[in-house]
Amino acid sequence: MEAAGRETALLAGLLILLAPAVGSFLAVLADRLARGEDVVRARSACRSCGARLGLADLVPFLSFLWLRGRCRHCGAAIPPWLFYAEILATGAALLALLAGGGAAMVLLSCLFLWLLLALALSDLLWLRLPDLLTGVLFVLVLGWVWITPGAFGFADGFSGIGWALIGAGLGSGSFLALRIGYRALRGREGLGLGDVKLMAGLGGFAGPWDLPLLVLMGALLALLGALIAGRAGGQEDAAPLRFRALPFGTALCAAGAVLWLLRAAHLLGP
Repeated sequence: MEAAGRETALLAGLLILLAPAVGSFLAVLADRLARGEDVVRARSACRSCGARLGLADLVPFLSFLWLRGRCRHCGAAIPPWLFYAEILATGAALLALLAGGGAAMVLLSCLFLWLLLALALSDLLWLRLPDLLTGVLFVLVLGWVWITPGAFGFADGFSGIGWALIGAGLGSGSFLALRIGYRALRGREGLGLGDVKLMAGLGGFAGPWDLPLLVLMGALLALLGALIAGRAGGQEDAAPLRFRALPFGTALCAAGAVLWLLRAAHLLGP
Protein backbone atom coordinates (compact mmCIF):
# COMPACT_ATOMS: atom_id res chain seq x y z
CA MET A 1 0.00 0.00 0.00
CA GLU A 2 2.82 2.39 0.87
CA ALA A 3 4.56 1.65 -2.43
CA ALA A 4 1.32 2.28 -4.33
CA GLY A 5 0.86 5.55 -2.45
CA ARG A 6 4.38 6.69 -3.31
CA GLU A 7 3.84 5.74 -6.95
CA THR A 8 0.62 7.75 -7.07
CA ALA A 9 2.25 10.75 -5.41
CA LEU A 10 5.21 10.58 -7.82
CA LEU A 11 2.89 10.38 -10.82
CA ALA A 12 0.82 13.31 -9.55
CA GLY A 13 3.92 15.41 -8.99
CA LEU A 14 5.32 14.66 -12.44
CA LEU A 15 2.05 15.42 -14.20
CA ILE A 16 1.54 18.71 -12.39
CA LEU A 17 5.11 19.77 -13.16
CA LEU A 18 4.98 18.70 -16.80
CA ALA A 19 1.43 19.76 -17.65
CA PRO A 20 2.16 23.49 -18.24
CA ALA A 21 5.05 22.61 -20.56
CA VAL A 22 2.84 20.08 -22.33
CA GLY A 23 0.20 22.77 -22.79
CA SER A 24 2.77 25.12 -24.30
CA PHE A 25 3.93 22.38 -26.67
CA LEU A 26 0.37 21.51 -27.65
CA ALA A 27 -0.32 25.14 -28.54
CA VAL A 28 2.78 25.24 -30.74
CA LEU A 29 1.84 21.87 -32.23
CA ALA A 30 -1.67 23.02 -33.11
CA ASP A 31 -0.37 26.23 -34.66
CA ARG A 32 2.53 24.78 -36.66
CA LEU A 33 0.79 21.66 -37.95
CA ALA A 34 -2.08 23.76 -39.29
CA ARG A 35 0.43 26.08 -41.00
CA GLY A 36 2.42 23.15 -42.41
CA GLU A 37 5.53 24.16 -40.47
CA ASP A 38 8.24 21.98 -38.93
CA VAL A 39 7.33 21.02 -35.38
CA VAL A 40 10.51 19.25 -34.30
CA ARG A 41 13.50 21.15 -35.69
CA ALA A 42 12.26 24.73 -35.97
CA ARG A 43 13.28 27.01 -33.10
CA SER A 44 10.64 29.03 -31.28
CA ALA A 45 10.55 32.61 -32.53
CA CYS A 46 8.38 35.70 -32.29
CA ARG A 47 5.82 35.79 -35.10
CA SER A 48 6.13 39.57 -35.34
CA CYS A 49 9.87 40.29 -35.34
CA GLY A 50 11.33 36.83 -35.94
CA ALA A 51 13.62 36.99 -32.90
CA ARG A 52 14.49 33.58 -31.49
CA LEU A 53 13.07 32.96 -28.05
CA GLY A 54 15.32 31.97 -25.19
CA LEU A 55 14.65 30.14 -21.96
CA ALA A 56 13.44 33.33 -20.27
CA ASP A 57 10.71 33.62 -22.90
CA LEU A 58 9.53 30.02 -22.68
CA VAL A 59 8.96 29.26 -19.00
CA PRO A 60 5.31 28.16 -18.74
CA PHE A 61 3.04 30.60 -16.89
CA LEU A 62 5.88 32.74 -15.56
CA SER A 63 7.24 34.11 -18.84
CA PHE A 64 3.84 35.32 -20.04
CA LEU A 65 3.12 36.99 -16.71
CA TRP A 66 6.60 38.46 -16.31
CA LEU A 67 6.61 39.85 -19.85
CA ARG A 68 3.00 41.03 -19.42
CA GLY A 69 1.99 39.22 -22.57
CA ARG A 70 4.51 41.08 -24.76
CA CYS A 71 7.56 40.03 -26.75
CA ARG A 72 10.62 41.35 -24.92
CA HIS A 73 12.34 42.05 -28.26
CA CYS A 74 9.71 44.03 -30.18
CA GLY A 75 6.86 44.52 -27.72
CA ALA A 76 4.29 42.75 -29.89
CA ALA A 77 1.45 41.03 -28.09
CA ILE A 78 1.94 37.33 -27.36
CA PRO A 79 -1.17 35.40 -28.43
CA PRO A 80 -3.09 34.79 -25.19
CA TRP A 81 -4.22 31.34 -26.29
CA LEU A 82 -0.65 30.14 -25.64
CA PHE A 83 -1.15 31.01 -21.97
CA TYR A 84 -4.66 29.57 -21.92
CA ALA A 85 -3.36 26.28 -23.35
CA GLU A 86 -0.96 25.96 -20.42
CA ILE A 87 -3.81 26.55 -17.97
CA LEU A 88 -6.12 24.08 -19.70
CA ALA A 89 -3.46 21.37 -19.95
CA THR A 90 -2.75 21.72 -16.24
CA GLY A 91 -6.47 21.59 -15.49
CA ALA A 92 -6.79 18.44 -17.59
CA ALA A 93 -3.99 16.78 -15.62
CA LEU A 94 -5.66 17.70 -12.33
CA LEU A 95 -8.99 16.28 -13.51
CA ALA A 96 -7.32 13.05 -14.61
CA LEU A 97 -5.62 12.73 -11.22
CA LEU A 98 -8.87 13.40 -9.38
CA ALA A 99 -10.67 10.81 -11.50
CA GLY A 100 -8.07 8.22 -10.46
CA GLY A 101 -8.36 4.61 -11.58
CA GLY A 102 -4.68 3.72 -11.40
CA ALA A 103 -1.56 5.01 -13.11
CA ALA A 104 -2.48 3.67 -16.56
CA MET A 105 -5.94 5.20 -16.43
CA VAL A 106 -4.60 8.58 -15.30
CA LEU A 107 -1.98 8.68 -18.04
CA LEU A 108 -4.43 7.63 -20.75
CA SER A 109 -6.96 10.19 -19.57
CA CYS A 110 -4.29 12.89 -19.66
CA LEU A 111 -3.19 11.97 -23.16
CA PHE A 112 -6.79 11.89 -24.36
CA LEU A 113 -7.66 15.30 -22.91
CA TRP A 114 -4.40 16.82 -24.11
CA LEU A 115 -5.00 15.57 -27.65
CA LEU A 116 -8.50 17.03 -27.58
CA LEU A 117 -7.01 20.34 -26.46
CA ALA A 118 -4.55 20.41 -29.37
CA LEU A 119 -7.25 19.51 -31.89
CA ALA A 120 -9.68 22.06 -30.46
CA LEU A 121 -7.06 24.81 -30.64
CA SER A 122 -6.09 23.95 -34.21
CA ASP A 123 -9.68 24.05 -35.42
CA LEU A 124 -10.49 27.19 -33.45
CA LEU A 125 -7.49 29.07 -34.83
CA TRP A 126 -7.22 27.72 -38.36
CA LEU A 127 -10.38 25.67 -39.05
CA ARG A 128 -8.12 22.68 -39.60
CA LEU A 129 -7.80 19.31 -37.88
CA PRO A 130 -4.35 17.88 -38.71
CA ASP A 131 -4.33 14.24 -39.82
CA LEU A 132 -1.47 13.49 -37.44
CA LEU A 133 -3.52 14.48 -34.40
CA THR A 134 -6.75 12.78 -35.48
CA GLY A 135 -4.78 9.62 -36.30
CA VAL A 136 -3.02 9.58 -32.94
CA LEU A 137 -6.36 10.09 -31.20
CA PHE A 138 -7.85 7.07 -32.97
CA VAL A 139 -4.87 4.85 -32.09
CA LEU A 140 -4.91 6.08 -28.48
CA VAL A 141 -8.60 5.25 -28.09
CA LEU A 142 -8.13 1.72 -29.44
CA GLY A 143 -5.17 1.17 -27.12
CA TRP A 144 -7.17 2.56 -24.21
CA VAL A 145 -10.05 0.17 -24.88
CA TRP A 146 -7.61 -2.73 -25.00
CA ILE A 147 -5.83 -1.80 -21.76
CA THR A 148 -8.80 -0.66 -19.64
CA PRO A 149 -12.03 -1.73 -21.37
CA GLY A 150 -14.09 -1.32 -18.20
CA ALA A 151 -13.59 2.44 -18.29
CA PHE A 152 -15.65 2.61 -21.48
CA GLY A 153 -18.27 0.08 -20.47
CA PHE A 154 -17.18 -2.21 -23.32
CA ALA A 155 -16.41 -5.91 -23.13
CA ASP A 156 -12.86 -7.15 -22.64
CA GLY A 157 -10.25 -7.80 -25.31
CA PHE A 158 -11.27 -8.10 -28.92
CA SER A 159 -14.95 -7.57 -28.09
CA GLY A 160 -14.12 -4.18 -26.62
CA ILE A 161 -12.07 -3.26 -29.68
CA GLY A 162 -14.99 -4.38 -31.82
CA TRP A 163 -17.44 -2.07 -30.07
CA ALA A 164 -14.97 0.81 -30.34
CA LEU A 165 -14.57 0.16 -34.06
CA ILE A 166 -18.34 0.10 -34.49
CA GLY A 167 -18.57 3.47 -32.75
CA ALA A 168 -15.75 4.81 -34.91
CA GLY A 169 -17.41 3.53 -38.06
CA LEU A 170 -20.79 4.96 -37.14
CA GLY A 171 -19.27 8.31 -36.19
CA SER A 172 -17.10 8.72 -39.27
CA GLY A 173 -19.63 7.11 -41.59
CA SER A 174 -22.52 9.32 -40.51
CA PHE A 175 -20.40 12.46 -40.81
CA LEU A 176 -19.13 11.40 -44.23
CA ALA A 177 -22.71 10.80 -45.39
CA LEU A 178 -23.69 14.21 -44.02
CA ARG A 179 -20.77 15.84 -45.83
CA ILE A 180 -21.65 14.19 -49.15
CA GLY A 181 -25.37 14.85 -48.77
CA TYR A 182 -24.92 18.52 -47.90
CA ARG A 183 -22.63 19.07 -50.86
CA ALA A 184 -25.10 17.36 -53.19
CA LEU A 185 -28.01 19.45 -51.93
CA ARG A 186 -26.35 22.84 -51.49
CA GLY A 187 -23.46 22.68 -53.95
CA ARG A 188 -20.83 23.66 -51.36
CA GLU A 189 -18.92 22.17 -48.46
CA GLY A 190 -20.81 22.11 -45.19
CA LEU A 191 -18.59 19.81 -43.15
CA GLY A 192 -14.83 19.43 -43.29
CA LEU A 193 -13.12 16.13 -43.94
CA GLY A 194 -11.15 16.69 -40.74
CA ASP A 195 -14.39 16.41 -38.76
CA VAL A 196 -15.04 13.05 -40.42
CA LYS A 197 -11.60 11.80 -39.35
CA LEU A 198 -11.98 13.26 -35.87
CA MET A 199 -15.16 11.24 -35.39
CA ALA A 200 -13.19 8.02 -35.82
CA GLY A 201 -11.42 8.68 -32.53
CA LEU A 202 -14.34 10.29 -30.74
CA GLY A 203 -16.77 7.67 -32.03
CA GLY A 204 -14.47 4.92 -30.79
CA PHE A 205 -14.34 6.58 -27.39
CA ALA A 206 -18.10 7.08 -27.20
CA GLY A 207 -19.06 3.71 -28.61
CA PRO A 208 -22.38 3.17 -30.38
CA TRP A 209 -24.44 3.88 -27.24
CA ASP A 210 -23.01 7.26 -26.24
CA LEU A 211 -22.36 8.46 -29.79
CA PRO A 212 -25.73 10.27 -30.15
CA LEU A 213 -25.11 12.13 -26.89
CA LEU A 214 -21.63 13.14 -28.06
CA VAL A 215 -22.92 14.53 -31.35
CA LEU A 216 -25.83 16.31 -29.65
CA MET A 217 -23.51 17.98 -27.14
CA GLY A 218 -21.14 18.96 -29.95
CA ALA A 219 -23.95 20.52 -31.98
CA LEU A 220 -25.28 22.46 -28.99
CA LEU A 221 -21.81 23.70 -28.03
CA ALA A 222 -21.13 24.78 -31.63
CA LEU A 223 -24.42 26.67 -31.76
CA LEU A 224 -23.74 28.32 -28.41
CA GLY A 225 -20.24 29.32 -29.50
CA ALA A 226 -21.54 30.78 -32.76
CA LEU A 227 -24.17 32.83 -30.96
CA ILE A 228 -21.64 34.15 -28.44
CA ALA A 229 -19.15 35.00 -31.19
CA GLY A 230 -21.87 36.74 -33.18
CA ARG A 231 -22.87 38.92 -30.26
CA ALA A 232 -19.27 39.72 -29.37
CA GLY A 233 -18.33 40.52 -32.97
CA GLY A 234 -21.16 42.95 -33.63
CA GLN A 235 -21.50 44.06 -37.25
CA GLU A 236 -18.38 42.18 -38.31
CA ASP A 237 -20.16 38.88 -37.69
CA ALA A 238 -23.55 40.01 -38.93
CA ALA A 239 -23.66 37.32 -41.64
CA PRO A 240 -26.38 34.70 -41.16
CA LEU A 241 -25.30 31.70 -39.13
CA ARG A 242 -25.67 29.33 -42.09
CA PHE A 243 -22.99 31.24 -44.02
CA ARG A 244 -20.36 31.30 -41.27
CA ALA A 245 -17.44 28.89 -41.09
CA LEU A 246 -17.74 27.30 -37.66
CA PRO A 247 -15.00 25.36 -35.83
CA PHE A 248 -17.26 22.35 -35.34
CA GLY A 249 -14.23 20.22 -34.49
CA THR A 250 -13.58 22.41 -31.46
CA ALA A 251 -17.14 21.82 -30.25
CA LEU A 252 -16.81 18.07 -30.83
CA CYS A 253 -13.57 17.98 -28.84
CA ALA A 254 -15.25 19.87 -26.01
CA ALA A 255 -18.12 17.38 -26.14
CA GLY A 256 -15.61 14.52 -25.95
CA ALA A 257 -14.07 16.08 -22.85
CA VAL A 258 -17.52 16.49 -21.28
CA LEU A 259 -18.31 12.84 -22.06
CA TRP A 260 -15.06 11.80 -20.38
CA LEU A 261 -15.97 13.95 -17.36
CA LEU A 262 -19.45 12.40 -17.10
CA ARG A 263 -17.93 8.93 -17.11
CA ALA A 264 -15.24 9.88 -14.61
CA ALA A 265 -17.95 11.22 -12.29
CA HIS A 266 -19.91 7.96 -12.76
CA LEU A 267 -22.85 9.89 -14.18
CA LEU A 268 -22.71 7.90 -17.39
CA GLY A 269 -21.53 4.51 -18.52
CA PRO A 270 -20.61 1.55 -16.32
